[in-house]
Amino acid sequence: MNPLIKSFHLTQKVFAMESKLSKTIIGGLAGFWMMSLIMKYTVPMMVGQSINFAALLGSLIGGVYEIGLVIHVLLGVLVFPLVYACLLFRFLPGVPLVKGLLFGQMLWLITATMVMPMTGIGFFMTEIGGIKVALAALVSYWIYGALLGGIAGNLHTNQRNIAERPA
Repeated sequence: MNPLIKSFHLTQKVFAMESKLSKTIIGGLAGFWMMSLIMKYTVPMMVGQSINFAALLGSLIGGVYEIGLVIHVLLGVLVFPLVYACLLFRFLPGVPLVKGLLFGQMLWLITATMVMPMTGIGFFMTEIGGIKVALAALVSYWIYGALLGGIAGNLHTNQRNIAERPA
């Protein structure tokens, strides 16, 4: 194959990969933003109180809210979307939206069974309202995952098809 054509195909693959990662991070940002709004404004109407994940994470690190906020943003916008795209996408069943929903549910399960007990809120948030709060959190994680999966789209298309697509 002509070196110029090889270079063109490689460039297309790099741009396709950058585009997929960008869409994944944008999906994480959109999901993070929507989840934060839901936890602040909608959840109090459902259960009588808001859930501040940044404050909860800060409580794990000596009660420093600002550190909890930075960790919360980094997890929601960068870490979780990259874990979804690089590690879990190919193993989750269904179309990207369903994959995102399943990923959101996995995050909720980890949060409800491991993170919340460490903050003193209890297993499935028993200390702050139990099942009502746990289900409200689950809905917010589903929305996070749906936005992440829906915006990121199909992350593992056949590379040959990307390179052969006409300009």
